[in-house]
Parts: sequence; C-alpha cells; structure tokens
Amino acid sequence: MIKTLFWGCLLAGAGSVRAPGQTLTFPIRCFDFAEQQMSHSITYLDPDQHARSTLVDGSWKAVDASNWASGFFCGCQWLLYEWTGASDWRDRAMTWSADLEGQKNDRGSHDVGFQILSSFGNGYRLTGDPSYREVILDAAESLASRFDPTVGCVRSWDFGSWQFPVIIDNLMNLELFLWAAANGGDPQYREMAISHARRTIEEHVRTDGSTFHVVDFDPADGSVLWKGTHQGAADGSTWARGQAWGIAGFAMMHRYTRDREFLVAARRLADDFLKRLPADGVPYWDFDAPGIPDEPRDTSAAAIAAAGLIELSGFVGRAGDSQLYRMAAIRILKSLSSAPYWAEGSISDGLLLHGVGNRPSDKEVDVTLIYGDYYFLEALLRLENR
Repeated sequence: MIKTLFWGCLLAGAGSVRAPGQTLTFPIRCFDFAEQQMSHSITYLDPDQHARSTLVDGSWKAVDASNWASGFFCGCQWLLYEWTGASDWRDRAMTWSADLEGQKNDRGSHDVGFQILSSFGNGYRLTGDPSYREVILDAAESLASRFDPTVGCVRSWDFGSWQFPVIIDNLMNLELFLWAAANGGDPQYREMAISHARRTIEEHVRTDGSTFHVVDFDPADGSVLWKGTHQGAADGSTWARGQAWGIAGFAMMHRYTRDREFLVAARRLADDFLKRLPADGVPYWDFDAPGIPDEPRDTSAAAIAAAGLIELSGFVGRAGDSQLYRMAAIRILKSLSSAPYWAEGSISDGLLLHGVGNRPSDKEVDVTLIYGDYYFLEALLRLENR
C-alpha cells in the first residue's frame, strides 16, 4: 500500500496544485527562513569552514574544502543571492567560494564536480566573473583524468577493494564536462559525459527503473565485475538518494544533449521513485529497507528528486505528463516545508530535518544535511523560473 499512496494522493489532489504561471506563496516563506538560518550560521562558521550536517545541538558540523560536500554551503549563499538580489549574499558567497578554488586541481575524486559547480558554477552563472570560468575549466580537466576509455566511465572512488567503482551519484558530476565543452574546454569532455551516462543506463538501471548504487568494472576490458551497494540496505535494494541522483542526473544530461535516451532514462527512474513514495512524498532512506514503516526517512533524497522532477517536467512533450512531474515536485516540496520535516521551531541551524547520510555505517542519521538544503532551494528556484 505504501508504494502506491503518493501517486494516488497526487492524482486525487491534482486540482489543488497551481498551474505553471501562477504564483506559489510557500517558496517566499521558505527563502525568508533560509535567510534567517544562513545569517545565523555564518556568525560562527569561518570562510574556511563549510557546513555539512548538524550536530546534536543543532549547530553545523564544519568540514574543510576537501570534503565532497564542501561546496553546498556557499552554494546556498549563491542561491540566496539569486533569490534576493542582495549584494551581501553575493559577497559572502564569493568569500566562501574562494576557499574552494584549490579543489579545481583535485584528481583524487569525482566529487570535484559537486564542489566546483555548486560554488564557482553558480558564481559564474550569476556574476559572469571570467576568473570563475577558468576555475571550472581547470576542474573539468581534473575530472577528465579519472576517465577510462576502456570502461567508458569516470572512476568514482579510490578506496575499497573495487577495481573500478562507478556510483550512481557520479552522473551529477558529468555536468562539469558538458559545461566545459560548451564554454571553451576540450570538446572531448562532452563525449566522456555521454559515454559515462550511457554505461550508467546499461549497468546501473534495472529493467523496472530502479537502480544499483555501485557497479564495479574490470579496467582491463571494461566488463562488469559486480553490482551492489555501499550506502543502501542490500545489493538488490534501491537506495533512495541514489535513485534521486539518477533522476536529476539524467534530466541534466538531456538538458545539454537533447538525447532522447537520457530523457527516457530520467522518466523511468522518476516513475519508479514516485510510485514507491509514502503518502507524504518523503522516501525512506532505502525503498526496500527491511524495517519499513519504522525506518528513517531521507529528506535529502526528496529534495534532490524534486529538483530533478521540475527539470524533467520542462522536457516532457505531453502537457499532462509534464504537469504530473511538476505537481509531484510541488507536493514533495510542500511536504518538506511542513512539519515534521521543516526545521522552523527546532534546534537545527539548517532547513530540512530527518536527513540520512549513511545508514549502514550509522553516520549522519536523522540530521540536517547541507546538500538536502541546497537542492531544496534549487528546486524552489526552478519552480519560479518555469
């Protein structure tokens, strides 16, 4: 029953969701609160400290620039600048972004895309500063060093016993390639992104539209050695945030390439995600976690999926299908901005409660996650712009 409740509620309540072109009021409330929370957070975080997740007292645990999630704190500041137009937020975002510039040379992880696009990517988009463009191009070159033409993918991790691990999250970092190729970088970057995304469709996406988290390849011949998970409940389960990364990642690939293959993939993953959501639109951390309904929810997965669904809705040709994805995203965002998920009145210095970082390792469970907050704000801005 849980697996079909969200679709049923969505269809039954279709008349209550505003159509494109009409004003939604809840994003205004959300951004007002985001300004309050961020204004408080920067009183105790220095520009070389980047929020990642909340501690037991509700304050942010800070990480340095090398952490995979380091770009999202200043990314939130850039999005606040985009919403408000206030130069104070621009100046703060520039200050925190500056500490991340050295990550453009990091060849040890695929996460350079997350780090640089959320910071310098937003910065260039909103200011046009040519020095930001150069940082992005340098970062794309670093990411390209991890591409293996035999496998046809970018290597995700350098730890563990895998031979050549590729995770579903890595789709998001392909935007670094596509943006760079379109803005003066090596044209081959585009082909690398397309190759990686197509292999992801072939090996990560199951026939029912669900996904594996990790696929390990043999670098000698590109064959598959193993498929499973690192952060999900089981090798055959569907980790909710991984599924959300896939929706957003394939929608992004279609934005840059207009290749129908990526649109179809995004829709397959979106349909699987939505049909298995609980009635309030916020998934359990893994759709197949054994203790449902007593398992933790993951608001970060919901926020990422909502951002991807809004983008996807703009690419679907049939008006009814487009509205369905848009309405699904709005319902998710409204749920996230309400009790029990919204942080207003709680001790959290962030926006979204009940995020799950890594449940199998019992790390960052039932906390606010900065990337959940970032994609929540991004989704709200996408609503305003479509």
